[in-house]
Amino acid sequence: MVHSEALPSVGRVMGIDWGERRIGLAISDSSQTTAHPLATLGRRAGKRFPMKQLRTHLEITKPVGIVIGLPLTDEGTEDERSRVVRDLGAMISEKTHLPIAYRDERMTTARALATIREFGETARGHRKDLDQMAAAVMLQSFLDVRR
Repeated sequence: MVHSEALPSVGRVMGIDWGERRIGLAISDSSQTTAHPLATLGRRAGKRFPMKQLRTHLEITKPVGIVIGLPLTDEGTEDERSRVVRDLGAMISEKTHLPIAYRDERMTTARALATIREFGETARGHRKDLDQMAAAVMLQSFLDVRR
């Protein structure tokens, strides 16, 4: 695992919230102060990670590193899902040559859903928004702790 200190402190950072069906992407500003939802990648269960779609977003945003949400158990320990995400991170790093850091992703979807509800909306019809918002919540948490 690359520690957050290994990511450059200046330049945009991409956040990835991995899911079985959808993968949320977020991006920071170049000063690494704020995170913004970027996109949601579709993924069919059991199929490969959509690297081509990710590369398109990497080419456009030109991040200096990637933060991937790490699923942990309620007790804060790693399990099989964590191993899958770490393997994904290793593959992304190998193919992009970008440093990778991990951030606890527990409660990010719940916080994103709460934000949607604050605006009087429901999750219905906002599933794609929810995934990229969860990625932004996770990335913002990483940026805040790092500062």
